[in-house]
Amino acid sequence: MTMKINDTFLKAAWGERTDYVPVWYMRQAGRSQPEYRAIKEKYSLFEITHQPELCAYVTRLPVEQYNNDAAVLYKDIMTPLPAIGMDVEIKSGIGPVIDNPIQSYADVEKLGEINPEEDVPYVLDTIKLLTQEQLTVPLIGFTGAPFTLASYMIEGGPSKNYHKTKAFMYSEPKAWFVLMDKLGDMAISYVKAQIKAGASVIQIFDSWVGALNVEDYRYYIKPVMERIFSSLREENVPLIMFGVGASHLAKEWHDLPLDVVGLDWRLPIQEARAMGISKTVQGNLEPALLLAPWEVIEEKTKEILDQGMKQPGYIFNLGHGVFPEVKPETLKKLTAFVHEYSAEKLAK
Repeated sequence: MTMKINDTFLKAAWGERTDYVPVWYMRQAGRSQPEYRAIKEKYSLFEITHQPELCAYVTRLPVEQYNNDAAVLYKDIMTPLPAIGMDVEIKSGIGPVIDNPIQSYADVEKLGEINPEEDVPYVLDTIKLLTQEQLTVPLIGFTGAPFTLASYMIEGGPSKNYHKTKAFMYSEPKAWFVLMDKLGDMAISYVKAQIKAGASVIQIFDSWVGALNVEDYRYYIKPVMERIFSSLREENVPLIMFGVGASHLAKEWHDLPLDVVGLDWRLPIQEARAMGISKTVQGNLEPALLLAPWEVIEEKTKEILDQGMKQPGYIFNLGHGVFPEVKPETLKKLTAFVHEYSAEKLAK
């Protein structure tokens, strides 16, 4: 049985006119929800993602609670890495930790390929469950981009400065480009399997690529991103790009064969438009504002919506993810406000 889908989010992603501005939040599944915290007392992230029924529940919970216009699959960008030979462990309070970091060309050569149906069947089963039986909004699938994944693989975990990653990139260019190719292949296979299973939008998270300057991005990163997006283009689903602290790269992303440029809170939408970004934009309320009084949230949200609605092709989101201290009722109220305020403005 296929249920009727609210396609407002898809229309906005394609740059079409909508009756109101669609809303979803990065990291909307989990963290700030009491139901999720109760689950986390029993299960780790790894265990939740390996149980399709439970993972589907966590994924759809924010849609049911907040009335969001899209669901985002609950999983981690590290999910596909064990399949290619990386020992990943998500450590509480730290994040992903890798016991066998990449240090040489030989380490890169050892990396295998992913076969999503065999290596991550639980991800695909979760997507099927959601899209065939449970959701009435589009499901966003995702993958980490090669630079961001490489940074974890080389640093051995989260980093503040990415010195090891950059040193490897500059001093081992041959190994670097082989690594980009392998991670590019992995991203394409992994995402295509998600789309085949039922995901109707894809976001690529290059969370940490803002650590690079424009020149290095063009030389070391952009070729693999061109290849990934060109390959995914064949699937005819909206493709979104997002990173943090990467406003200086927004124009580079706009030139890639994608549909939606995700903005963090540092770059106002009107500035992005003035830079020549004409594609759909997504963003970009400062996440910390969600801890401010409602009047402050409302005022800032109006400013962002007024900029976003100046032309078709706008999706409301935060400038990064929801964090644990945010109250679910704040997100519910914010979603309702965005829907009502934008519907009224767009009807005029």
